[in-house]
Amino acid sequence: MSAPTAESSEHDSVPRSSNTFAGDVWVNFKRWNLKAVRNPFVLVVSLAQPFIFLVLFTEVFGNVAGGAVSEGLGPGVDYTTFLVPAIAIQVALASAVTSGIGLVNDIENGMFEKVLVSPMNRTAVFVGKTLAEVFRIALQIAIILGLGVLLGAEITTGVVGALGIIAVGIVFSLWFIAFSNTLAVLTRDQESTIIGANLLQFPLLFLSSAFLPLEVLPTWIQTFARINPVTYGVDAARAIMLDEDVMTVLDVTAFDGALNTIVPAVAVLAGLGVAFGGVAVYLLSRASSSDVR
Repeated sequence: MSAPTAESSEHDSVPRSSNTFAGDVWVNFKRWNLKAVRNPFVLVVSLAQPFIFLVLFTEVFGNVAGGAVSEGLGPGVDYTTFLVPAIAIQVALASAVTSGIGLVNDIENGMFEKVLVSPMNRTAVFVGKTLAEVFRIALQIAIILGLGVLLGAEITTGVVGALGIIAVGIVFSLWFIAFSNTLAVLTRDQESTIIGANLLQFPLLFLSSAFLPLEVLPTWIQTFARINPVTYGVDAARAIMLDEDVMTVLDVTAFDGALNTIVPAVAVLAGLGVAFGGVAVYLLSRASSSDVR
């Protein structure tokens, strides 16, 4: 019997996964959802902040901002209806921030190192984690839409429109989930990840069309809003909410009505999700156990 060669010994020492890609995705999807259920505090906090914004802005600024909304979109749109799509996007943004924090916790307690040395597909690890977070974001946006209706908001497109707004929120969240996880892999530090993500969160919200029509905002904010992903997410969700073309940062007339806003906005968000997701997967695939010790 011939002795095993060095090449065959090295090949045999590499662990092989008996799971398929879908199986690895499912394992990570379940793990991150179970982790969220066991620590509901993060979920409550990420939902509480947008809820406070919804109540305070409608009650405190409703009368003042209502005039600006009427000027920009017409007298038939009240401020609550105008604001709810923005709060739905804020939910997606706030929840996406927690994605990188969860990864940092895995790094700090040694779980991430175990994942790195396991035979699981690295891309499947990220996809499963992202799907778990997207699932929770969808539930949270649904709650915000329900609260908005109770406060007097009107979803012109009905249940189908509500599902469309949830879908837009999901597409929007993908790029920031990827960005948050990229920060986690690069910094491997919880405080740095939180600071880095939150440093962008509020400027992105306020330098967009989220809380007021762009027409009534300073010119420099309008300029920044053209490259701000929040603008595209909010405009797409608002177009579905009102069933009309509301986008001002791009002049698209190739489609009909609200689709002139929805199609280009979703295309921009999907492109950002693919780009940032590719970076996150690349960094995750390049990570080694020595990087996280």
